[in-house]
Amino acid sequence: MKKAIFPGSFDPLTKGHLDIIERASRLFDELIVVILENSEKKTMFTQEERLRMLKNNTSHLNNVIVDADTSLTVTYAKQHGACAIIRGVRSVKDYEYELDIASANQYLNPEIETVLLFSSPAYAFVSSSIIREMMKYDVNIDALVSKDVKEALMEKYRKS
Repeated sequence: MKKAIFPGSFDPLTKGHLDIIERASRLFDELIVVILENSEKKTMFTQEERLRMLKNNTSHLNNVIVDADTSLTVTYAKQHGACAIIRGVRSVKDYEYELDIASANQYLNPEIETVLLFSSPAYAFVSSSIIREMMKYDVNIDALVSKDVKEALMEKYRKS
């Protein structure tokens, strides 16, 4: 059984993330989508909110499990028997960043491969930070996030 993980902060979850999740789920027997906290980022949504959004939006994928953890990505992958770490790449800038991370992970555990999936063209510009910025200026994001994510974003912005 080939198992992979797709780590991220998913703050918020975008259709770009969902595209990578759906494509990766076709490549592996099991895909664990895991929220791993990034100490460099301040999140808009709580871990529970992000877990709920991920579960709601991946429930149609029978081989996808959603989880959260605080360990290093490669440590989590090893603990869960994954042979691969999935990463989405939108641009050359992403590729350069991911190359460094993949090299570090390879150093830490050479048995776990990093698999880069390139964004679909429709989502190549989409990032969580761009979505948050668009929301500040009331830009229509219907094509970029699911309905429940948009509602959650609207609620956060109403409160602030």
